[in-house]
Parts: sequence; structure tokens; C-alpha cells
Amino acid sequence: MTVSAIRRIAICTGGGDAPGLNAVIRSVVIAATNRGWECYGIRDGFNGILFTERYADGGVFRLTREKVRDIGHLGGTMLGSTNKGNPLHFPTRMPDGTTREIDRSDEILEYFAKKEIDALVSVGGDGSLTIADALHKKGLRVVGVPKTIDNDLDKTMTTFGFDTAVAFATECLDRLHSTAESHQRVMVVEVMGRYAGWIALHSGIAGNAHAILMPEIPFDLDKVVNQIHARDADGRMYSVVVVAEGAAPKDGHTELVEPAEIGHAERLGGLGERVAKALQERTGKDTRVVVLGHLLRGGSPTAFDRLAAMRFGAAAVRGLDEGLSGVMVALAFPNVNYIALEEVAGRMKAVPMDSDTLQTARDLGICLGD
Repeated sequence: MTVSAIRRIAICTGGGDAPGLNAVIRSVVIAATNRGWECYGIRDGFNGILFTERYADGGVFRLTREKVRDIGHLGGTMLGSTNKGNPLHFPTRMPDGTTREIDRSDEILEYFAKKEIDALVSVGGDGSLTIADALHKKGLRVVGVPKTIDNDLDKTMTTFGFDTAVAFATECLDRLHSTAESHQRVMVVEVMGRYAGWIALHSGIAGNAHAILMPEIPFDLDKVVNQIHARDADGRMYSVVVVAEGAAPKDGHTELVEPAEIGHAERLGGLGERVAKALQERTGKDTRVVVLGHLLRGGSPTAFDRLAAMRFGAAAVRGLDEGLSGVMVALAFPNVNYIALEEVAGRMKAVPMDSDTLQTARDLGICLGD
């Protein structure tokens, strides 16, 4: 089948933001412009199409080389983002006052056809790439770019944003060691990651934590208490405990800030406070909790994440130019390759129990709660 030539493409950034998004946007725009294509940015995920009346520029605007100049090092996304309003399950108020989820994806296809936009580069995590796969199956030319600080997307060695989050969390742990030791305290540090422990594990090892609690290993808090007592007996009168927001005790459940509702997923959080309180009660030691939260999402991307983002953006445009659709660009050193979106959508990459990194933590004597 002959693939029609491309004249215009669009790019959107959905889900939680991550350092490196602006670098991807810049890379896509320059690579597309160099091919003679026009490039358009969709504001706030797909809201720029579904709610055009809200935006002074109509929700979709032309991206030129000038508009993306000097944005590659900046955090956030110049297009905006949202983790609400999935067009496949869009929360809509009905005449009877109830709220139901309806499929508005055809409106996106109609918009692309009306504006003669030939293809989409969708930058996001599991949710955004699931939407991208659905749009592809409905006939839209789509290439996905993997983005999440959580590093929980399958089929890619890493996602951009992860390295920056780990680097910042590690710096925070470095700082907390000194104050914890000065006051002989236990410091409990809660990090993001949802249901995967990548951030907790990598930053915990790099930051010399003494215990790491992560979703992949239901924890027994008595094991952490024993670790703290052992350190005290050895004259090391302080401890640093890293807690992933999605971790859970063997006999308990994940802590939530807000349950799932129509239009958005559940919000995790609160486990750090719970663990800190329990450790203070069981050890008698002064305990403090630090929640890094959205600090992990902000700031300038590391050199690794900038390069990964630019490689992904250029590869997405290159893939479209070669006639590909329904694929995600993926990092597989030393190259970037293409993976079918249907192999990624709806799948989460957890830390494997036989990973070398996890074994490194055990070899170093870090308590994992099991």
C-alpha cells in the first residue's frame, strides 16, 4: 500500500509532565521543518481540540523554529499537559445530572481531517500511548514517544524524565544524611513512581539509603525496625528510609490521597507519613518524613534526558517519514528502535525480581522489607 506524503503533523504532550518534554517538542519541530513539513502543537493533551473555545489561539497553533528556540533545557512543556479527560473515556455531564464516560476520539479524527493534518506525534506515558494506539487503529498515522519519570513503560530501556528524577532524589538523600546523622534521627523519604519502584530503588542505592520499600516487594516493617536497631548497635545512630508512594505492607494496602473517580485515576500518597509514625513508635527514635512529590517532575532535564528526548523526537519524525504508524520509539542501546503501540499500551514495567540493580541493593545490605 502506498503511504501518502506528509505535509503537516501535530504534537501533543499528555499525562504528568516530565523533564525533557520541551526538548522533544524542539526536536520534532526542527526535524519536521527540515523536511519541509508544517508542525502544530495541541494544547493540554487533546483538550486543545475538544475545547477549542477555551483558547485564544483555538487550542492548536503553528510551531515554528523560532517558537521552539532555546526551550530544550527548560522543564515542563510549552504545550501544557493534563492527566484528565481521556478522549476514549471522556467524563461528560448528562441531562439527568449524572456523569458518564463517552468516546470522543472521533472528534479528534474529524479535526485532523478538517485541518489536513496528516500525522500525530503523541508524547506520554501508558495512558497517552493507549489513546495513541486507539487513534492509530481508527486510521490516524501516529508515532508515540515514551515519557514518564516513573520509568514504568514496557519495551524501552528507559523513558526520558526518569534520570532527572533519580538525580534530584539522590541529591536530596545526600543532604538528608548529614542532618539525620547530626540529630541521630530516622529520615523517611517518600518518592513518586506509582506502582513501580524504579525511582525508589535507583535513588535509594545511589543515595546510600539503609532501607528501600517498593511496590514490587510487600514489606514487613519489623525488618526495617531490625535494620535501624542493628545500625544503632553498630554506633550508626541514624537511618535513611526511602519509600515509594505505591509500596504496601504484606498485610495492608496502598495509601491513597484520592480514590479513582470518573475522569481520573487514583492519587497515591501518604505512605511516608504512615511509615515514619510506625517507625518512631517501634524504635523510640526521633523520626521525620520528607515527601519529594512533584519536585521530582520539575526542573531542567539532565544531559542524559535531554539527549534521549531529542533522539526520540528526531526518531519519531524519521519514522513517519519512512511510512511507520502505530509504533513507539524505544531506547535499546546503542540505538533507538520502533515497537508496536499495541505491545506497550496497557502494560506496566515493574522492577524485575532478578534484576542486577535489585541484587546490588541486597549485596550492599540495604533492607528491602522482606
